[in-house]
Amino acid sequence: MKLQSKSAVITGAGSGMGRAMAILFAQEGASVIVADVNGAAVDSVVQEITAAGGKAVGVISNVSKEEDVQRMIDQAVDSFGSLDILVNNAGIMDNMVAAGNLTDELWNRVLDINLTGPMRAIRKALPIMIKQGKGVIVNTASIGGLFGSRAGLAYTASKHGVVGLTKNVGFQYAKAGIRCNAIAPGSVATNIGTTMQTPDPYGMENAMAGMGLNRAEPADPAQIARVALFLASDDASYINGTVVTADAGWTAY
Repeated sequence: MKLQSKSAVITGAGSGMGRAMAILFAQEGASVIVADVNGAAVDSVVQEITAAGGKAVGVISNVSKEEDVQRMIDQAVDSFGSLDILVNNAGIMDNMVAAGNLTDELWNRVLDINLTGPMRAIRKALPIMIKQGKGVIVNTASIGGLFGSRAGLAYTASKHGVVGLTKNVGFQYAKAGIRCNAIAPGSVATNIGTTMQTPDPYGMENAMAGMGLNRAEPADPAQIARVALFLASDDASYINGTVVTADAGWTAY
């Protein structure tokens, strides 16, 4: 098993890609902190993992709150004795709102969850990983973080930020034995769309302009989870500070 005796924290693990990652990591031998803002979803994933013989502990965590992030990381060390893998996967959409219609409230909410949350989790995890002399961080970015108009302004800026965060941490902590990489999924069949209500017509029209170029069906979350497994495992021991695009070739055109 690729993650035997490893401990992992996965945010946004109650559904979608995070759920698929939690289940796959547990199957591969990891002890998993299942972190999500939805308590019922956390319990469901933990139950599924433990019923299959895996190890998991649930933590209700809103990554936009410093105290929740602190508790989440502490729980990994308290429960499993170490923190080997951190997956920053929690995220929300932004209603495709273009710059001219964007409110401070929406901007702050999206940036708090999509970018500040991962920063805080990394900041909390680093001293633990440095002391251990090893650690792996995997961030969920997006092709929206590689290109200019796959979403509204707040989401686009947040995911570009995740890419920059990934590269900075990967380079600066490489000598400490820590790797930091990101995944940039394209279209994935998850419930992140439920975080989007009444899309901004102007922003939506422009963001959808390139959808006709996507010739693949949306990815199954399990397909993205396998990319995360690769990056978290020793198979990716020489991969650091980069972004793996997983979009079935959508952005290759």
